[in-house]
Amino acid sequence: MRPEPKFSIITITFNASSVIEPTLRSVKEQSYRNFEYLLIDGASTDDTVAKAKASGIEFAHIVSERDKGLYDAMNKGIRLATGDYLCFLNAGDAFHAPDTLEKIAAVTASYDELPHVLYGETAEVDEQRHFVRMRRLQAPEKLTWKSFRHGMLVCHQAFYARRDIVPLYDMQYRLSADVDWCIKVMKRSSNLVNVHQTVVDYLQNGISLQYHRASLMERFRIMCRHYGVLSTVAHHLWFVLRAVIKR
Repeated sequence: MRPEPKFSIITITFNASSVIEPTLRSVKEQSYRNFEYLLIDGASTDDTVAKAKASGIEFAHIVSERDKGLYDAMNKGIRLATGDYLCFLNAGDAFHAPDTLEKIAAVTASYDELPHVLYGETAEVDEQRHFVRMRRLQAPEKLTWKSFRHGMLVCHQAFYARRDIVPLYDMQYRLSADVDWCIKVMKRSSNLVNVHQTVVDYLQNGISLQYHRASLMERFRIMCRHYGVLSTVAHHLWFVLRAVIKR
């Protein structure tokens, strides 16, 4: 009988004291215990690290040192991880429910080999943790690397990749390397499984929202790189037309 999968939960922080507690609490409350928690901190000057150390999370590894930015820190997390799956849970984000990992692990039981990617839905919440809406782009029933031509259909935090197939994040991108990373992972994958559940509560204050225009430009470059310029331009013209029609 194949062992239950181990999850490497990775949280990247820098002066995240105001938002980290719901994240820590959601990790600690998970009913499924076969996980490790890696908090990669960029030498915060507030009490982010103190709160993490006081959280009481078992199997936690905390690193606090200067880094070269978000994706450098994520690469540190990848290098330290020992689990079967990587789960990037940003500061402020949280597992949707205490049994989220348990339900995801249960999905894998029907497969002889662990699927390359597990993915699900995302709920958006505000700073008071109130539900705002489900993410506009829904996870498709079937996901391939070509799916992201239509946008990032699966939120990065709801995308669990098997550690043995993942690349490092491309440091040339400052805001949207996660899009590039997910596409590369899917290109290496043959078995991508929709777990048919909401897996993460996403806090609406991410870096890409703060720098929205620059993030979109970077995503456009990434899509041109993977799908070609003509295809990418055609799809973006359709996005604009669709938005006009919906008005």
